[in-house]
Amino acid sequence: MPFPELKGLLTDIGTEELGHLEMVGAIVHQLTRKLSDEQIKQDGFAPYFVDHTAGVYPTAASGFPWSAASMAVKGDPLADLTEDLAAEQKARVTYDNILRLSDDPDVNDVIKFLREREIVHFQRFGEAIQNLRERLNRNNIYCNNPAFD
Repeated sequence: MPFPELKGLLTDIGTEELGHLEMVGAIVHQLTRKLSDEQIKQDGFAPYFVDHTAGVYPTAASGFPWSAASMAVKGDPLADLTEDLAAEQKARVTYDNILRLSDDPDVNDVIKFLREREIVHFQRFGEAIQNLRERLNRNNIYCNNPAFD
């Protein structure tokens, strides 16, 4: 990011997102740590259990493991902030889907909190894009990548 306040925003949100990962991991751990062998088999948890026991191993619901390759970065502030907007919306939809499936009020409370934070992050990224556009337009360099050109 070419401007200090945008760097600060990304640092703040990035730090909070790591906290989200920790919270989701804690939920998964709490829900799986005392499963019986029969529950592991019946509930479709066996393939995960064989590979990871009840350890937290970040994967998509489909089983695809998390990878840094899933983070789309172009090195252009406008493109990257737009990607951040999309990521926040994708996270919100994931939380919406979890809430559709979960009947655990303790889990739901945490997921609702995390969903709210994704909405706030989306708003902050939108403000950052507006700030960036105004500054780039002011300098008449909107057509260039200010992080590189």
